Amino acid sequence: MEITWLGHSCFKIKGKEATVVTDPYDETIGYSCPRLSANIVTVSHGHPGHSYLSRIDGNPKVIRRPGEYEIKGVFIMGLSNFHDAQQGSQRGKNVAYLIEMEDVRLCHLGDLGHLPSSRQVEELSDPGVLFVPVGGVSTTDAKMAAEIVRLLRPRVVIPMHYGTAGVPRLEPLSEFIKEMGLREVLPQPKISITSSNLPQETKVVVLDYLPQ
Repeated sequence: MEITWLGHSCFKIKGKEATVVTDPYDETIGYSCPRLSANIVTVSHGHPGHSYLSRIDGNPKVIRRPGEYEIKGVFIMGLSNFHDAQQGSQRGKNVAYLIEMEDVRLCHLGDLGHLPSSRQVEELSDPGVLFVPVGGVSTTDAKMAAEIVRLLRPRVVIPMHYGTAGVPRLEPLSEFIKEMGLREVLPQPKISITSSNLPQETKVVVLDYLPQ
């Protein structure tokens, strides 16, 4: 499968039989929203920055709620958690998604705002690819995101939802890179993932923002 970052928490995950788009956004968020075609769209919560469907073609199946789903050979589990560290009292609920696709387990945390409980760690642990918010303000910050990485033990970590020129209100990616004990991670336009090319040790991959 091929993974590209479209800005904020939105990724296109293109497999041989299906394409998944995560958390599509309204252009008011600060990025240029591309027009996309997908079979499946996952939505972590109802904010326009994560649930804008108007530019998605292909009559996709939209998943917004916790539960188990199977579409075109892709298995998806939505798991309920919170958008803040006060049981949702500030920003409400969030849905994280486990996506099983072509023998790779991907975990998209949406706008998670807290450290996962021990039960949630058990549910979410050991993904091949983890998409984790790192920009703070309305989600986990760099320090908490690095702790989540240590708890979940992913093979590949792709940071998302951080400050850029288009979204300056969030903390920059450099804070997360520092918390992970790294000096620099050079961005790349996309990443191709298979079950056989996953690294043995956790690796941070930074993707360029590529408007389609």
